[in-house]
Amino acid sequence: MLFNEIIGQEKVKEKLISTVKDGRISHAQIFLGNEGSGNLAIALAYAQYVSCSNRKEKDSCGQCPSCKKYQKLIHPDLHFVFPVVRNKNFKKPVSNDFLKEWREITIENPYFSAKKWHKKIDANNLKPTIYTSESNEIIKKLNLKTFEADYKVMIIWQIETMNVAGANKLLKILEEPPEKTLFLLISENSERILKTILSRTQLIKVPKIEKLDLKKKLKETFDFEKEEIDDIIHLSNGNYQKALELIENKEDNKILLDLFTNLMRFSYSKKIIEITEWVNEIAKIGREKQKQFLDYALRLIRENFILNIAKEEKKLIFLTKEEKIFSERFCTFININNVFAINKEFNLAHFHISSNANNKIVFLDLAIKLMNLLKIK
Repeated sequence: MLFNEIIGQEKVKEKLISTVKDGRISHAQIFLGNEGSGNLAIALAYAQYVSCSNRKEKDSCGQCPSCKKYQKLIHPDLHFVFPVVRNKNFKKPVSNDFLKEWREITIENPYFSAKKWHKKIDANNLKPTIYTSESNEIIKKLNLKTFEADYKVMIIWQIETMNVAGANKLLKILEEPPEKTLFLLISENSERILKTILSRTQLIKVPKIEKLDLKKKLKETFDFEKEEIDDIIHLSNGNYQKALELIENKEDNKILLDLFTNLMRFSYSKKIIEITEWVNEIAKIGREKQKQFLDYALRLIRENFILNIAKEEKKLIFLTKEEKIFSERFCTFININNVFAINKEFNLAHFHISSNANNKIVFLDLAIKLMNLLKIK
């Protein structure tokens, strides 16, 4: 990964480059940033720059043997740790068991989300974790001599998912690392990281991507009208992965909006026949799409509530043009007296669908409860 491939983040890049030029490379750094900010991409570019044998003023050369191996994520002195799941093939899984999938998703798009990674490794309803066994692998790898580069680089993605036992085992090597070892920890939530680990690392804050930088990237990559790009930039809120999902799911979102508007109209009007037909329709689309609909509905409920109480605060409202047309009239039905109850029912429906409950019963029950909740003023 080259620094010039990073979307924006000029100040962060300048700071990192200066640490290499001035010989002030901290042995343990944590890149803290929201999903889609590029914290993993920046760490990869930094590691490549540190290891490059022909560094330029502001970037790696991209041509030396080290850079070429880094670009394929196969450099022998580059190691990765990331959350994984137990399955029938791996009872005590470590990151190396999923290295092929990791390289594929990272090379394709280093801004990917945790949700994308979970899908890539077929996590299903399991929660990916960095297990205790991974700490032993880290210690073993870092006690080896470097093969080619000056530094052994250990990138730990989503360090906050490391279990407590594993994190405690990691502390010793963070305190007394082997010579020329570079830990680059990637996190979206520092509050979930052990304080003892945080205290042993240098914090690199990676902000949301600036609107102008995101706009430039989208205009270079996609062919959209100005209004569409402005919508995507506003809705993604500095998250490049979110912007990609909005583009990828553009047609799906129209279907989801139709499902949502029909559910709300039929429930408010207590049209039982139409509700039954709606339930039969959504029952055909499969559980993953049903969960996607419920996630979408939760977002629209939240946005309609904000629109109802703060219409003038446009920066707080994240709706597409089509969603806003519907929501301008609908938002009055989502208020302080019913929003939490409605939110609870959609979350409950999501839980039941995820637990393989009968989907027709789940959605019919949801619609019936909405009949009363939408009437509350």
